[in-house]
Amino acid sequence: MTKALFICSANMLRSPTAEQVFATWPGVETDSAGTRIGATVRVSAEHIEWADIVFVMEQYHRQQLDQDFSRELRGKKLVVLDIPDDYRFMDPALVEILIARVGPYLKPA
Repeated sequence: MTKALFICSANMLRSPTAEQVFATWPGVETDSAGTRIGATVRVSAEHIEWADIVFVMEQYHRQQLDQDFSRELRGKKLVVLDIPDDYRFMDPALVEILIARVGPYLKPA
């Protein structure tokens, strides 16, 4: 089972969409969180430790994680998806982009 963690800013639109989209994929467990104070679910060390692979929506999310969780990130695969905050929850265009960019990382071995 691959544990995939999705990170955006507020954990309201992009990362919860990704969590929901990939939750039904075989062999994948998902979770999501945000980097901001006040995020629906704020990312913690436990989130990072749980994950096999961490997907962040933008480069500045990676920088925030590097700053706050450098120890927990050691040895973790971290992927920057380059998806701006231009989509609503479960936006079909966002779902299409997520499948194209995340899907190749979550294919069965």
